[in-house]
Amino acid sequence: MFDAVLFDLDGTLLPMDQDAFLARYFKEIALKFADRFPPDALTKALWEGSLAMIQNDGTVGNAERFWQVFSNRMGPKVLSMTKEFDAFYENEFARARVHTWPQPLAAKAVSAARACARQVVLATNPVFPQNAVHQRLAWAGLSPQSFDWITSYETASFCKPNPAYYREILNKIGADASKSLMIGNDVGEDALPAKQTGMQVFIVTDCLLGAAQALETVPNGNFEQMLRMLETVKA
Repeated sequence: MFDAVLFDLDGTLLPMDQDAFLARYFKEIALKFADRFPPDALTKALWEGSLAMIQNDGTVGNAERFWQVFSNRMGPKVLSMTKEFDAFYENEFARARVHTWPQPLAAKAVSAARACARQVVLATNPVFPQNAVHQRLAWAGLSPQSFDWITSYETASFCKPNPAYYREILNKIGADASKSLMIGNDVGEDALPAKQTGMQVFIVTDCLLGAAQALETVPNGNFEQMLRMLETVKA
């Protein structure tokens, strides 16, 4: 039995064309607020806020870090617009779904993890708010209730590929790294930093990101092979 099984979301439980998805996301959010902010300025500020979260050192949470940088670039008035941004993620954000597709075995994989681990975690890079994470979970045919812990910018103080992101999760759920497994699709963000913490790893190759040659250093396979691995642990 594992202490915990951690799943990445984008490209793992939810297959996607990541570049197309991000392009559509930025297009939609720029359109949403085009009457108040120049689209190019808004997009640049979003990127800078995201980079600030990726570089976060844990002294404040990711959400606070993002809004510090974003409001500094766009002006303090954006701090009074948080409900409007929430409404975007609950509505227009869904238009980016066209660049994702369902993984029919996703729910089965989460159930298999539940059978072989004390806790199951959705370890998606926490650069989005919780409602955007829940949206993408729904696209994958999954429920937040299927997980014991979900990372979002409200619940995390670090981001991938910082190993501290994984240590923070393990500390919060009380799991031993050596008895935990990270499943993702990005060698550089999911496998290597998780291995640095002492975790076991598995890379799903269906929507592989990162250097393919690095696969030689980590267990890997397609989604079905990952599922069979989990089911073997269960047995």
